[in-house]
Amino acid sequence: MTMDTGNFRQALGRFATGVCLVTVNDPELGPLATTVNSFSSVSLDPPLVLWSIQNCSDHLAVYTECEHFGISVLSASQEALSGRYAKRGGHNVQAEQFTTGSQGEPRLVDALAHFSCAPYSVHPGGDHQIIVGEVLQFELGKGEPLIFSSGAYRVLS
Repeated sequence: MTMDTGNFRQALGRFATGVCLVTVNDPELGPLATTVNSFSSVSLDPPLVLWSIQNCSDHLAVYTECEHFGISVLSASQEALSGRYAKRGGHNVQAEQFTTGSQGEPRLVDALAHFSCAPYSVHPGGDHQIIVGEVLQFELGKGEPLIFSSGAYRVLS
């Protein structure tokens, strides 16, 4: 039986997720950010989180081989940032939108939360790599989360 990938993608889209920027300060390319909605908690002890990146990403090696990365959870007012950093070739950070996180990674200003991470493990997952990070430090912000569901941004009502 052949699965219809378009319908499968639509079915997956029914699961509402938050939206994050995963950031890294690459020695050659400089500060980068990419939009993801695959962020999830894994463990409290040790503190682990995960996210995934497509195997065809132009920055796959940057994220799977970095020393540290950050995850900034977007607020409802940051939808435009999500769209900007989701585009291929649009990953260089705009300096005025970021400060420096505890491990030297870009930290989004006014994020709902920010996690400074060290790579813990990378696992193949079909057409993606699953990156597990150990949280070294985190910060909490305030606001309402940006939600993505059924191919569109949403806000909590």
